[in-house]
Amino acid sequence: MSRAPVDAGPLASGPPPPAVSRFFCTAGRGLEPFLMREVRARLAATEVEYISGKVFFTTCSDLNMLKKLKSAERLFLLIKKQFPLTVSSVSKGKIFNEMQRLINDDPESWLNAISIWENLLELGREKEELSQRGSNPSKRKVGENEIIVAKKFKTEQTQEIPENRERRLEKQIEEETLEQKDFISKRDNFQEAFQSDVEKAIAPQHQNDLTFRVSCRCSGAIGKTFTAQEVGRVIGIALMKQFGWKTDLRNPNLEIFIHLNDIYSIVGIPVFRVPLASRTYIKTAGLRSTVAWAMASLAEIKAGAFVLDPMCGFGTILLEAAKEWPDAYYVGADVSDSQLLGACDNLKAAGLKDKIELLKVSVIELPLPSESVDIIISDIPFGKKFKLGKDITNILQEMERVLHVGGTIVLLLTEDHHRRIRECEGNSIPSDSKSSHTHEPGINKCLNPEEKNGLSETVSSLQAGDQKSLGKMSPFGSLVPVECYEISLGKTGAFICKYKKSHCSGL
Repeated sequence: MSRAPVDAGPLASGPPPPAVSRFFCTAGRGLEPFLMREVRARLAATEVEYISGKVFFTTCSDLNMLKKLKSAERLFLLIKKQFPLTVSSVSKGKIFNEMQRLINDDPESWLNAISIWENLLELGREKEELSQRGSNPSKRKVGENEIIVAKKFKTEQTQEIPENRERRLEKQIEEETLEQKDFISKRDNFQEAFQSDVEKAIAPQHQNDLTFRVSCRCSGAIGKTFTAQEVGRVIGIALMKQFGWKTDLRNPNLEIFIHLNDIYSIVGIPVFRVPLASRTYIKTAGLRSTVAWAMASLAEIKAGAFVLDPMCGFGTILLEAAKEWPDAYYVGADVSDSQLLGACDNLKAAGLKDKIELLKVSVIELPLPSESVDIIISDIPFGKKFKLGKDITNILQEMERVLHVGGTIVLLLTEDHHRRIRECEGNSIPSDSKSSHTHEPGINKCLNPEEKNGLSETVSSLQAGDQKSLGKMSPFGSLVPVECYEISLGKTGAFICKYKKSHCSGL
């Protein structure tokens, strides 16, 4: 957590550069390899390692660069990462003492983290102010202002669109307000008990303007023994005793995040109040934005490429792709009027109406010449509303037809879709084989650096040694599997699969 020295000589001007700091991001299960690649490429990150659902890295990037991460859910400044607390055959009092030692054993690391956090925010404000003065005064500020701008944007949109959509947006804003009130109400119940315990436990040591709250996640054995409220209360009391901070569960200056389970104990500070995965430019949510970006990142989009999503829905994949790779030509197709209407609203909100063309056509009757498309990226629909069954074969055959030789297809497939495709492959891969899919890292590697756990070798479904078998796995003549990642869509499992077209269809 130590910061790199800064030359503050007489010729130095402007704010000092950001400190070299340790961060971690939360990620959807299975997206860790995408996030690891991204932090290296975008942030020049070092010491990159992972545990299930989290990626750790070191970087000196500023807020503007950190904010550009697309495959992460939330970003945290790391305070502590250590092995789990022991729960079995230990009294609650002793475990509470162990929790308090997270603060009391090394208060310097906490103060150092707070200093880095404050510097990050200060540098972010200064750069934003300079940017606003220089070029774009309407550019939004970092931090809390994102929420205000997002709500203002929705209000402005309701004045410009037809009455029926206006009512729909008003209802959406009303629902979000009710959800926020419900969240505050739940926290209020805990606040009373928390402050009561604090008043009994300590007397104020000194005045301090910093206010805080503690957010907790507990799972495994410790989650069966303690509630998140109990852990938050213990950690909160220890922080007030040690540093004299004050609690504010509604609008604190600082939030402390702690996650305790059977594998690790992690403490961090959320860098942004709004999660990175909450895109302000997406008006109507469809596919999770992090998953959409991960799919687009696999497609190797180049300038001038023709990119097609033949089942685009609300257009989330095309939005993420066009935001990141704007110099390509994008087309989205769907047979549903309501889906296309939602996609059109999203394009307007994102300012991409001129970048992405929408068509109302069937995926199995695309009005495109054979071998005219460079890249296809698509989320194959699933659920009770979409019963594709054996139509998955016709869908892929039409995609194969319009894709040119050497082109790429990236698909999001459910377990059922993936199984059907494997059946079409003529069982080239044994049905009980799991080596061809990304699997969760071994528990004994959770705190080891990447160089020891070999993530880059294990995340790909088809390792270097499997390349000889690729040609035998062509389900539709010319589509050759390249990579496959097993991910989670909440309660549903899915696969991100990448194919290349090896030769002309029918040869």
